Amino acid sequence: MIQIAVYGKGGIGKSTTVSNLSAALAERGLRVMQVGCDPKADSTASLHSGRELRTVLDLVRERQNGFSLEEMTAVGYKGVVCAEAGGPAPGMGCAGRGIIAALEKLKEKGAYEVSRPDVVFYDVLGDVVCGGFTMPMRRGYADRVFIVTSGEKMAIRASANIAQAVWNFRDRGYASLGGLILNRRGVPDEEKKVRELADRFHTCVAGTLDYSRTVQEAEVLDKTVLEAFPQSPMADQYRTLAENLLRACGKELPC
Repeated sequence: MIQIAVYGKGGIGKSTTVSNLSAALAERGLRVMQVGCDPKADSTASLHSGRELRTVLDLVRERQNGFSLEEMTAVGYKGVVCAEAGGPAPGMGCAGRGIIAALEKLKEKGAYEVSRPDVVFYDVLGDVVCGGFTMPMRRGYADRVFIVTSGEKMAIRASANIAQAVWNFRDRGYASLGGLILNRRGVPDEEKKVRELADRFHTCVAGTLDYSRTVQEAEVLDKTVLEAFPQSPMADQYRTLAENLLRACGKELPC
């Protein structure tokens, strides 16, 4: 089982990227699980036609431990197992602590043993890299961290903070940095800026994604690009990126 944590600042296209990666790997016959670790709980929406999932934290708040694994997860496009950690009620509690509780509950309920995924994606908000937001990096969870960024100043800054957190944890047996994912926004010298950031942290640009209206059109349909427009050039870019990420984790896609 390969476990991959994908971080990035809010609005950078991280959840869209992760969901399309999940779809791309599921298309190739891999068993995939995607865990949304954003309090908005919308990471997996495009994998199950926009239906709202009960979050793990909602179930814990309402029923303590009196619920089943099946109530925590949903099966989406091509069999992708979806789960949403959720967050505290607005103005109440710490979202980071919520991620810790949710991931521990998934493990306690046997999510990994039952689903037996080949690949697990953790989709993590990267605006704040502290406490529970580092949980997916920890021993027993992700093997690699990838960071979605553009060349925009705030995206670069957030990505540098995430990369620094991974670097700071390098002696604790935490996940290592697998690379950056450039989600292009068309800013000047964008690729140069992202490659400079990669060089700064001794990593690589694992793949690039063009800005495309196809992505927005798929989102209107509550679908991934892979499901809505499988023959599109954008779908092929996600497929290529999925191959790159597996290769960075020392694995190859099955023929």
